[in-house]
Amino acid sequence: MLGPRILWRCCRARSSSTPISRNSGSNTMNLARNFASIAPRGSENGRSDVIIVGAGHNGLVAAALLAKSGLSVHVLEAKQTVGGACRTEYPFAKAPNLGISTGAYLLGLFPPELLQALELQLPLIRRDPHYFLPTTDHRYLMFGSDVGATERQFKKFFSAQDWEAHVALQAELAALRDDLAPSMMRQPLSLEDTAAVYVRPRLRQEFIELCTKSVKQYLDRFGFKSPLVKAMYAGTDGISGFTGDWNDPGSGANFLLHQMCRLPGADGTWMVVKGGMGTVTQELARVARNAGAKIETGRPVARVNMTDGAASGVTLEDGCTLPASAVVVNADPFRLQQLVGPPHLPPHVTAHQAMDGCVLKVNLALDGLPRFSCLPEPVGQHRTTTHLLPDEDVINDSMKQMFEQTSHGQLPDFPVIELYQHTGVDPTLQDDKGRHNSALFVCPVPWSPVNSSWDVELNGYVEHLLSIVDRFAPGFSSQVVDAFALSPPKIEEYFGITRGHIHHIQSGTFHFDKRFPTSVLQGLYSASAGCHPGGGVTGCAGHNAAVQLLHDIGKQPAWQRP
Repeated sequence: MLGPRILWRCCRARSSSTPISRNSGSNTMNLARNFASIAPRGSENGRSDVIIVGAGHNGLVAAALLAKSGLSVHVLEAKQTVGGACRTEYPFAKAPNLGISTGAYLLGLFPPELLQALELQLPLIRRDPHYFLPTTDHRYLMFGSDVGATERQFKKFFSAQDWEAHVALQAELAALRDDLAPSMMRQPLSLEDTAAVYVRPRLRQEFIELCTKSVKQYLDRFGFKSPLVKAMYAGTDGISGFTGDWNDPGSGANFLLHQMCRLPGADGTWMVVKGGMGTVTQELARVARNAGAKIETGRPVARVNMTDGAASGVTLEDGCTLPASAVVVNADPFRLQQLVGPPHLPPHVTAHQAMDGCVLKVNLALDGLPRFSCLPEPVGQHRTTTHLLPDEDVINDSMKQMFEQTSHGQLPDFPVIELYQHTGVDPTLQDDKGRHNSALFVCPVPWSPVNSSWDVELNGYVEHLLSIVDRFAPGFSSQVVDAFALSPPKIEEYFGITRGHIHHIQSGTFHFDKRFPTSVLQGLYSASAGCHPGGGVTGCAGHNAAVQLLHDIGKQPAWQRP
């Protein structure tokens, strides 16, 4: 929430042009020979330098960077459109001209250096204010550029102690964000080496503990008096997409990853993209095509072909075989394992196991904006991410019950709910009737309700969630024109993400080498959100795969040339 200062500790940080590869030296030389033996871009034999499986944002980043570096790149996407879970859609039967970002909602973690390398200009809109914590009584908190107003709200509705804890927390997170920024676009080190190379000495132990312990333990350090404020921080970022509770190790690492926003003009906050998140991937596709990449949709890949232990191309579901010197898989790690086949993969790759997703996304069409009982007049609350939590006197018991219910396969009575309303910031998505989009990001929920199914429970549970919103904004449910809900199994089906886990793998490791590897086998790379540095729309996994591939063939990235 405080503006980040960009500190580059070049004397302690590795160069991004020297990735750490699992490939042996001989494998790297073999791969370089494969590239040297093929014709220049546009060769007549139909062989590509690189095939990229999947046109999600990371796949498109890799395509653009590799094409800019002079390689022939062929992107194959199974769906009929690019974008993966980063796209703008019109899913409402009763409001067919109302747009919404159905998967990823905001842009926050995309490094400004990557925007520069791609020569990518995005129409970013800062939300100010950006966070809103309403209550069912008269209290609230709004976080934005007016720091004085936030301080007054803290002291009036909560306590001076909570304000001081908030200031101390934000100062430490800003320092960690500055320190760790260079690491996101470099191949990962161990946790200990990450601390030693990137983090200032006085915060190294705090960083290690944050990455190995729970978000609740981390927040306890700052001395918050209000359990509601502490739960807001934990619920917003600590358990977002995290399979577990706020006492579980790894939730602290998940919390930290969500603090890494350094977008220009963001002041540390996540931003709305004009036209929805589909603007990001449409622009990435444009950049990739302009650089010479070929992108085809509706071309599902059946398998990655292997020759003498190295990736040699792909076979499509229609039986067509396409040769290539290298393959980058933008699908999640478990889809990659299916495409290659476990017998071809080393133990450090197959050791990763899929986990159940725990997020329910309820996309909504509204005929008006909500009126919150604690703040009835519109003063910016409709531009925010709004955090809906149980009342302060029951918050701790309710959070405990929520985690227990979910762990037993029950739908929680009161999950953590984030309410988004982006047409308050970007009216270009509204339809001709002036209707608004909104979304409930609900976590945690079980993969499948015990002794039932989402097909049976979904509609009733969505009505229950809307009744919770009604407690804060009476009449909200009556404003709903239509809903498009995605349970974890539907997220798997709709976006093609194994087990509907939005981070691809459990986000319990941060900036060190326990994530899914970028370099999988000779000529085979992963550009998954399961790779370093983690989930969200970062583009880093695509960048890191491109840099590693170029390093392996002895080619300098075009954007790093003098």
